[in-house]
Amino acid sequence: MALLPPPKALRRRQNARPTGVLSLVVLMLPALLTGCAATPILSPETETRLASPSYVTGVPFHGQRDYQCGPASLAMVLNASGVEVSVDQLIPQLFVPGREGSVQPEMMATVRRHRRISYPLDGSFDGLLSEVNAGHPVVVLQNLALPLWPMWHYAVVIGYDRQREQLVLHSGEQSRQVTGMGRFDATWARSGRWAMVALPPGQLPRSISSQQATDSIAAFEASAGAEAALPAWQALVERWPGHAMGWFALGNALYASGDPQAATRAFEQATTQDPELAVAWLNLGLTQQGLGQRQQAIASLHRAAALPGQWQAQAEQALTEM
Repeated sequence: MALLPPPKALRRRQNARPTGVLSLVVLMLPALLTGCAATPILSPETETRLASPSYVTGVPFHGQRDYQCGPASLAMVLNASGVEVSVDQLIPQLFVPGREGSVQPEMMATVRRHRRISYPLDGSFDGLLSEVNAGHPVVVLQNLALPLWPMWHYAVVIGYDRQREQLVLHSGEQSRQVTGMGRFDATWARSGRWAMVALPPGQLPRSISSQQATDSIAAFEASAGAEAALPAWQALVERWPGHAMGWFALGNALYASGDPQAATRAFEQATTQDPELAVAWLNLGLTQQGLGQRQQAIASLHRAAALPGQWQAQAEQALTEM
């Protein structure tokens, strides 16, 4: 008996370093473009909650050679999370020769291949500082030149000082580079404010929503398997006990890991949090059937069959076969 998967989760550039005289001209542009950049304003809640200054310790620095700031940035955050991997090992996994750099989906997929979960952030300054304050180094993508003449660059934010309006980054060939928040935000905005943290299963970002976490963990589970994702699902329902899809995903992972009894309890929680979640009733009924709980299975499958939608036919078929 195979349980049905959850509905498809919503799944959401490059870096370059020109050389020669042209490089000198381009590198002057950020100073011209960001000289009057304003410091981003934080929400009152973030202002109250965040310590200042805050600094993430234990993040190694890897100098970024031409076109390799993606692999170098990823090596830093993976090393900080306990993964022993070098920049040279990451280059063939990330580098796209035709683009002279690394693109964001490959960055996140490579994190998953190394048994860590890649969580894209919402692009807010509140979220960026919240992650650093939580001890999570953040990979960011900047455009250090003009929007129509981009020079993409990955860096790792490792600290901030709100009073001085400064960020601390591992960037390029400089560790602990200090830059003004306003100037950084101007270059970050030209990338759409893309940012990502890479965390072990069981740790969650401070600043994301339950649905964003669900999508990221589901992508990790598809790559690493249900058993590897279990700590992440457990952490998710612990933080958001009212998130029905989190309980449903936990039930699927528990069942795939060989624990149908615990899966039943998770599916029951999913139906408690959302009585209209037909797929949870369906998987609850199928699991109860496999455990020999015939009457409970019939009741659960009837609940699934009574809810219009894509799971109704499967529930009716299961009842007919019983």
